[in-house]
Amino acid sequence: MKQVVHSEERDLELADILAEITDRSAAKRPSLEQITTAHPHLADELRALWGTALLVDAVASHSHNDITPLVRTKLTANLQPPRVLGDFELLDELGRGGMGIVYRARQQSLGREIAVKLILQGSQASELDKARFQAEVAAAARLEHPNIVPIYEVGEVDGWQFFGMKLIEGQTLAKLIAQGPVPDREAVRLVLDIARAIEYAHQRGVIHRDLKPANILVDQDGVPHVTDFGLAKHVSAGSSSLTQTGAILGTPAYMAPEQAAGNRGKVGPLSDVYSLGAILYSLITGRAPFQGASPVDTLFMVLEQDPLPPRLLIPRVSRDVEMIVLKCLQKPGELRYTSAGALAGDLHAYLDGESIIARSGRLTDVVARVFRETHHATVLENWGVLWMWHSAVLLVMCLVTNWMHLQRAEWPVMAEPWPYLLLWGGGLAVWAPIFWALRHRAGPVTAVERQIAHAWGSSIVAVMLLFWVEDLLNLPVLKLSPILGLIGGMVFVMKAGILAGSFYVHATAMLAMSIAMAEMQRQGFEYGVSIFGLISAATFFLPGWKYYRQSRENVSKRPSL
Repeated sequence: MKQVVHSEERDLELADILAEITDRSAAKRPSLEQITTAHPHLADELRALWGTALLVDAVASHSHNDITPLVRTKLTANLQPPRVLGDFELLDELGRGGMGIVYRARQQSLGREIAVKLILQGSQASELDKARFQAEVAAAARLEHPNIVPIYEVGEVDGWQFFGMKLIEGQTLAKLIAQGPVPDREAVRLVLDIARAIEYAHQRGVIHRDLKPANILVDQDGVPHVTDFGLAKHVSAGSSSLTQTGAILGTPAYMAPEQAAGNRGKVGPLSDVYSLGAILYSLITGRAPFQGASPVDTLFMVLEQDPLPPRLLIPRVSRDVEMIVLKCLQKPGELRYTSAGALAGDLHAYLDGESIIARSGRLTDVVARVFRETHHATVLENWGVLWMWHSAVLLVMCLVTNWMHLQRAEWPVMAEPWPYLLLWGGGLAVWAPIFWALRHRAGPVTAVERQIAHAWGSSIVAVMLLFWVEDLLNLPVLKLSPILGLIGGMVFVMKAGILAGSFYVHATAMLAMSIAMAEMQRQGFEYGVSIFGLISAATFFLPGWKYYRQSRENVSKRPSL
């Protein structure tokens, strides 16, 4: 009975700790190392639950556009704003979103109909919601462009914050897309006007960050108007921001990968360029670039997958339009158009029948695409110290192997395969559990890390089997040692595809080492394995040092408990 009570007490304490962690913003949240140090008796449980807590936090951070409205429905259903707000008389509701509600209203002093947007929860709105509402007002009020909905007046009545803006009679771009794919030239014309408006906003230091068809109003003349600057960010605002570090804000299907990555990415003007490309994609295909079963699934698709080429869905789509879209939707920002203005220039060139920039694939673009880091590269921060230790272990193993081989004339047993099998098998049996245990102390192991671990483990097994193969073929020990470079090269090619293109350099070094070892062996030089050990150790130590420093820099930015 005492054991049960003790278990319940541990569970309650664990729940309190996790609640306190997830209630904090990412910027103020301590690291896993700091938490386990403060609660050593719960260290194992905290490590096991850490990943789940972060995933829940990411979903919660994203909820403003996809999840929160479902929760808030009951809370706001009975909240009704006053019928008259200052000079505005509310007539009927036009629509609502995760943060605001828009009414058709009459401006009594001028006798005209306008649109009035109110904060969704009225006087019960949180301080964060109020701040974002005010940020939307501040962002839109400083922009005067024919394709941006202008603001007329701002006020507050009985706790209901509101602002009046131009009433756009027509429909949203989302409703237009719901009717089916739009012809290329019409779609390009629409996005051209939107891109020019966004370039105008960028030049005045405003990044929209939530561009999507539902936030584009098309009037009765077919002219698009950008609205809803609720997530807009002022570039000139410095460190002051209404978004928490690590928060995922926006709509998954139209947000750039750096937005979906939360605090792992830098959101800027190129994020809006991506969203413009996603809107154009939707117009010409009738669907968003990514459609997951849930918002979280869509986020993972944005991070990990490339969109289907539009012509695969709608064969009649122009190849030039497809290339423009796909250039916008590149994962690395540096491979997209350099600005919304540059995108507008290519769209205008297409309409005029001129050549487009998207067709001129530059060598620098190809190189950047090949050598870019994927979003999985951040897991290497957990491996920095381990890879540095692994480089030392690998170097020692290679030096000992070479030394044993040099002793074969004095010790005939060193010409047999079993001492080397014992060395590498015993080394693996000792080092692998230590390596994996140290990695577990840094937090839960991700699926990608397991893939990398399988590739690494299989390479060690392959090295050991080489000795057996040599024995079966009656070859001298280490005769097949040049194959070590081929094995290492293949492992680094896999790492380059999964983690970062920079590992192609390591793969090239390993493959070149294979040729060099073969030549050394042909020339009678017996220290090839030692040189291989030095090169292999460097390929692990250098990235290990890089990501160790990166991890320490990130930890130093976090406040202590």
